[in-house]
Amino acid sequence: MKKIKPIKYFKNSDEINEVLDTLEAEYPDAGCALHHDSIFHLLLAVVLSAQTTDASVNTVTPELFSTYHEPADLSAADINDVEDIIKKLGLYKNKAKNLVGIGKLLCSEYDGVVPQDFTELQKLPGVGRKTANVVLSVGFGEQHIAVDTHVFRVTNRIGLVDEDDVLKTERSLMEIIPKHRWSHMHHVFIFHGRRCCTARKPKCESCCIADKCKYNQK
Repeated sequence: MKKIKPIKYFKNSDEINEVLDTLEAEYPDAGCALHHDSIFHLLLAVVLSAQTTDASVNTVTPELFSTYHEPADLSAADINDVEDIIKKLGLYKNKAKNLVGIGKLLCSEYDGVVPQDFTELQKLPGVGRKTANVVLSVGFGEQHIAVDTHVFRVTNRIGLVDEDDVLKTERSLMEIIPKHRWSHMHHVFIFHGRRCCTARKPKCESCCIADKCKYNQK
């Protein structure tokens, strides 16, 4: 059995895989909750999802996507028009600026095509590590772990990792989770965080991994 760093709650890869298997079985429908019909629209949706819920994003993207089919459409957009479409969302003014900036940069630097490159994606306005990881995973089918608030909370709480920031959490998860499971487990952790392992008052009494979880054992 593969040994892992002693600071981790779980002692070996068998124990870790048992937790992953149990969570996967609990959430067979785990996947991207953001509605999209292209990689470009996925990118926009993920940028909009910062500090708001996927469900809220899904209420504004139908009009956004029907109005701006391609980067060229968004590149020529009036920021005020974009603001009007997404004004239900928090930070909508800054997000509208980022969306138009994405359209302009994709047209000027990438021939209107979303780049399949982690570094290049992060050159786009409003795109950080999490967004780049999601786009490469969901849009391009690569294996990535995107650490959002749910993934950070769940994986540290249950004891898979013991880190104090999202980057360290991402790197530690990449170390202990088999690569072929990265993308799916990202969604599984999110589902568990939304449905059971909530920030306040986690539902430990009905949790499928309660007998294995570090938090519950306390």
